This record gives sequence, structure tokens and C-alpha cells, in this order.
Amino acid sequence: MPRQNIDSGTSREAIAGFSRAGRVGDQGFVSGTTAHDAQGQLHGGDDAHAEAPYILTKLNSELEQAGASLQDVVRTRVYVLRLDDWREVARAHGEVFATIRPANTLVQVAGLVDGGPLVEIEADAIIQR
Repeated sequence: MPRQNIDSGTSREAIAGFSRAGRVGDQGFVSGTTAHDAQGQLHGGDDAHAEAPYILTKLNSELEQAGASLQDVVRTRVYVLRLDDWREVARAHGEVFATIRPANTLVQVAGLVDGGPLVEIEADAIIQR
């Protein structure tokens, strides 16, 4: 079955040997995504709720490159640096996925790459088209 790798062009992908997203058959996967833009600037500052919608918008863009959308997401994993932020991040997740309702896991982690983001989200999708 052919594999489609989707890269964002950052040096991290080549160094670590991964793709930003990928598709094999009807399955799509998006790597852990933070609120950094293409220039490496972090959006949301010290506000986890502000980071989450930015990340979900990026996830949607990456899914679209694989021929999918947020409607196709069946599982998300959310990583938060500060456990106190979980409600606000969950609220942002719920604003996007209220009717889609993918399986979800939210966990606190000791740290995230680039020492600044408070949230990282990854997604898996079953592509219907």
C-alpha cells in the first residue's frame, strides 16, 4: 500500500527522521503539533487555551494535505505542560470536536520541544474519500 509523507520543511523532520503527517490507505496521522508557526514563533504565549485553537487549525491544514479533515479524526492525544491548564485546553478541543467526538487522551508531560509551548496535540484519522 503506498505511503504519502507530508513534510512542513523544518530541519527537525530530517534530523529526527519523521514526517509532519502521513497517509497509508484510508488512515491519516498527524505528528505532535505545537503552536509554532512556519517561522518558529510561538502563538498563544503563556495561554494554553490560546495555543490549542492555533494547533487545531494547523492539524486541519495537515489533514487536508492528506485528503482528510477534522471530520475524519477518530483519535487525538493532548499533552499539557501544566495540569492546571487541562480544562481550558479541553474546552478548546471541545469547541472544535463537539460533534465529531474522537477518542481522546490528555496527559501532563514534563516538558515539550523548544521549551516554550504549553500544549502539543496529535491526531489520527480514517479518511472517507
